[in-house]
Amino acid sequence: MTLDHRLIDLLVCPACKGPLQMRRDADSRPVGLACAADRLLFPLRDGIPVMLESEARPLDGPATGPSSP
Repeated sequence: MTLDHRLIDLLVCPACKGPLQMRRDADSRPVGLACAADRLLFPLRDGIPVMLESEARPLDGPATGPSSP
């Protein structure tokens, strides 16, 4: 199951209401939606974004582009 890019454009960070960017693993598979402002990654489960602050994990490393792991 893939996440439609139009859906990503509609979703916002539940914490700050800012934009989200798709993050991918080394094999270019989507792993979550990242909020650069809050440095949080909201995971994907079965292709569905889990948009709960309690489920988000901190982003590691410096802020980078939308396709970075």
